[in-house]
Amino acid sequence: MYPIVSKSILNPTVTRMDIYAPLIAKKAEPGQFIILRVDKDGERIPLTIADTDRPKGLVTIIFQIVGATTALLNKKQAGETIPDFVGPLGIPTHTEGIQKAAVIGGGVGCAIAYPVAKKLHASGACVHTVTGFREKDLVILQDEFAAVSGKLMLMTDDGSAGQKGLVTDALKSLLNEGNEYDLVIAIGPLVMMKFVCELTRPLGIPTLASMNSVMIDGTGMCGCCRLTVGGKTKFACVDGPDFNGHLIDFDEAMARAGMYEKFEREAYCRLLS
Repeated sequence: MYPIVSKSILNPTVTRMDIYAPLIAKKAEPGQFIILRVDKDGERIPLTIADTDRPKGLVTIIFQIVGATTALLNKKQAGETIPDFVGPLGIPTHTEGIQKAAVIGGGVGCAIAYPVAKKLHASGACVHTVTGFREKDLVILQDEFAAVSGKLMLMTDDGSAGQKGLVTDALKSLLNEGNEYDLVIAIGPLVMMKFVCELTRPLGIPTLASMNSVMIDGTGMCGCCRLTVGGKTKFACVDGPDFNGHLIDFDEAMARAGMYEKFEREAYCRLLS
């Protein structure tokens, strides 16, 4: 059993939990994920590690309530336990040798972008961060990003916080200022990552996209997270979750991701009934 040490509500649909899992905390790196089950009969879901506190043995997960399992997880409180919590899994995000990077986070993807920005900052890199949300009530982790970013730009679709516009608008602005990046890292909705990659492609800027959002089983056995990357089949959970964004077939990935929406809605409705 893995104790929930603390729980906090970041916005109406996003929750943060700190889990006591010292062996995972000791080894976890940015970009990696865990697999958990809320109860012994529940489904296995992957969640990216949002942060760790190695001295205290804590692993932070930040999740959006989008289906039955995340709704059940959100019902748990500090002091309760999670029966299964396995990791770290996946290949860590490449940060070695990067001197200047742009980290682009969209929505709850910012929870995954934060540990990457934190690791780059700790290694001495110059980090420019762009975060994007639909509106101000959904904004998360701005203080945390500010602490590890040389420059932080907040974008909202409606202009209710930060600047009005898309994350690609902010990235264009940074590039027009003359910033030259060794790496751009995009983490968020598939459509957002697609257009970030389309922006950097003609400029020849290496760009990583995190494909954690298409993972289900987390071991490669279910095949649901298969992607076409550079014309070859890859699996997000075992070959990634980070890939060269210029080689990903995003249209295929988006079409496949929509296949499970009906089943998630039905499961969520059964939970609420």
